[in-house]
Amino acid sequence: MHNKKTFSFALCSLLTLCCSYPPFAPAKDRDSLQIATEGVYEPWNKTLPDGSFDGFEPEMAKVLCERMQVRCTLVAQDWDGLIPGLQAGKFDVVMDALAISPARRQVIDFSRPYTKAPATFVALDSSGLDLGHGSLILSGDREKDAPAVAQLREKLKGKQIGMVAGTVYTRFIHDQFDDVASVREYKTPPETLMDLKGGRVDVIFDDLGFLAGEMASAEGSGVVLVGPAINGPIWGEGEALGIRKGEPELKARLDKAIASMIADGTIGRLSRKWFRHDLTPPSQ
Repeated sequence: MHNKKTFSFALCSLLTLCCSYPPFAPAKDRDSLQIATEGVYEPWNKTLPDGSFDGFEPEMAKVLCERMQVRCTLVAQDWDGLIPGLQAGKFDVVMDALAISPARRQVIDFSRPYTKAPATFVALDSSGLDLGHGSLILSGDREKDAPAVAQLREKLKGKQIGMVAGTVYTRFIHDQFDDVASVREYKTPPETLMDLKGGRVDVIFDDLGFLAGEMASAEGSGVVLVGPAINGPIWGEGEALGIRKGEPELKARLDKAIASMIADGTIGRLSRKWFRHDLTPPSQ
């Protein structure tokens, strides 16, 4: 685990290093929260040159903390250290496009989802690769999904697929493509893009939100969507906040704030701003 860097919560438009908000519905016995994020997963979250955070999740955190009436501080933490750090009490909440999965539910609890992002493939425009278009709904059962994935498997034969290790997408890629393609795992999303542009992988597989943000940036010049938007039960319920087990009051207040942001369109507005897509999850 790398040493974590700690920064106070701030958006690029804020001059102060730490922001607190007046009471709305204070969490019992708690008036502050430390929220951990990577700060490198644009446009979900990023670290600005002054050490402050920006992106979809930092903006969401500002509204979330206002509605919960708690003082929030964002801290940077490597992906690999997010869940261990949460369990060790280094921070209170993980906010990093963390997909709800059965394996993670065994060790932490989740808020209700605040987004439901599809995943897809990107490649260099010069590659001429075309894996299909539109939407592909998958169940997560390898055999049931096999007919729908057959075209992808055929077109990815002999290719190098790059992806971030330890995500909800890892099992899908290995299950469906290990026998027809080579899979390379990376520690961080920027590394996948670097190797794509360097010709060390042919395609990247990641969530559409991240990839859309990358393609809109200078670093993503020449990178294009080459596959369908894959969604459905295979990715679980969506992305949510991670919290320690045994904190039902915190979960209830997080859920209430997120529900209000979904109901009044805040999540839709912020996701369209940062991802150019509405990632609002289905109603619960």
